[in-house]
Amino acid sequence: MPRNTFMLAKLINKLAKIHPNELKATLVSFSIIFILMACYFVLRPVRDAMASDWTDTEVSTLWNLQFFISAGIVSLYGLIISRISLKNVVPMVYSCFALSFLLFYFLAPAFSDPTLIEKTFYIWVSAFSLFHISVFWSFMADTFTKEQSKRLFSIIAAGASAGAIIGPMIPALFAEKIGLDILMLIASLGLLAVVPLILYMYRLKLSELRNENLNADLSSVKLNSQWWSGFKAVFTNKTLLGISLFILLYVFISSFVYFEQKNLLADYSRPERTEILASIDWLVNSLTFFLAFFVTGRMATNLGMAVTLALVPFAIMLGMFILAFAPLLIIVLGIQVARRAGNYAITRPAREMLFTDVTTDERFKAKPVIDIVVYRGGDAVSGSLFALLSEGFGLGLAAISIVGAAIAAIWGSLAVYLGRRYDGNEKPL
Repeated sequence: MPRNTFMLAKLINKLAKIHPNELKATLVSFSIIFILMACYFVLRPVRDAMASDWTDTEVSTLWNLQFFISAGIVSLYGLIISRISLKNVVPMVYSCFALSFLLFYFLAPAFSDPTLIEKTFYIWVSAFSLFHISVFWSFMADTFTKEQSKRLFSIIAAGASAGAIIGPMIPALFAEKIGLDILMLIASLGLLAVVPLILYMYRLKLSELRNENLNADLSSVKLNSQWWSGFKAVFTNKTLLGISLFILLYVFISSFVYFEQKNLLADYSRPERTEILASIDWLVNSLTFFLAFFVTGRMATNLGMAVTLALVPFAIMLGMFILAFAPLLIIVLGIQVARRAGNYAITRPAREMLFTDVTTDERFKAKPVIDIVVYRGGDAVSGSLFALLSEGFGLGLAAISIVGAAIAAIWGSLAVYLGRRYDGNEKPL
């Protein structure tokens, strides 16, 4: 190895704890999630721009439909991947999404009244927003070992933040010039671009990572033939059940913070709200990139998973208590930044590490159930719960913040248990 290359590899290992034989795989994984998130953020403003032409009732109906449609998509996915080689699963998913957006590109101009196709697109992008990330992390959990995941997953997750920064710039700068249809085409081509990178990752898994014990030869590996095995595993595997509860509690906290932020911003004008929220987005993405690249991997390796998983929940609990006694917008915005940056940089990568402790079948079939069906179900329930507490029981911000703090405390306690179980410091029930 040339001296300059050796010194660069040594520096990278020191800063980010990436071993030389892991560098290519980490960079390729970073690139894949970067492209995926950039494509999503090209599509998201296209989707959300459509919603402004619909009534609140129409949008609410679409949100309710998302849960049932997401459950159907996950079930169909479980059926299909039960019948094909595992090596074909991930390329198939992204190829199908790419072709679907290509289809929307050709269909949209063909309708004189595009409302139906636009609402279909709205739901489809919403399903894609969770599905593509879930499948990616299933792929990562089946590529890297448990030890590697502690060091590398947060660095790979930084690619998502980078994609979330770059992606929105494309529609922001070019939407009016090129039109919304072309944005669908750009996203479709981007998704196709990840397929050769995924195939290259299969080679690196065997040649450089040398993870032969992780089903390195995937050409003949098939998953459980029962399409419902992923749904069943969520209830029969205590690790998966724990992760599901972890997701639900996270969604509950997210909804509470979102509604409290919405209510406190009501006194500001729409341009002022936009400036505030845009500043939060910039701060969150910047913090996420720094924390994910330089902090989370060291935290998981040196402090253990219990601390890593529980840090954000207990920080949110503290923030909720402060908010109860000081119901100020700046406190809510601080909690929002901590929640989002902490989730993207710390909690999400740590949560994905938990899936290195389950079987390949559970990674690819149960994980989408958790990431999509459970998540969307949590959205529906938590939104209704907040409305019940605020409008039904008439609770004020202080009282609701106390309820939120209690939920965060339960979330943090579950995080400690899952982390200890993962690290082997607590015997399974």
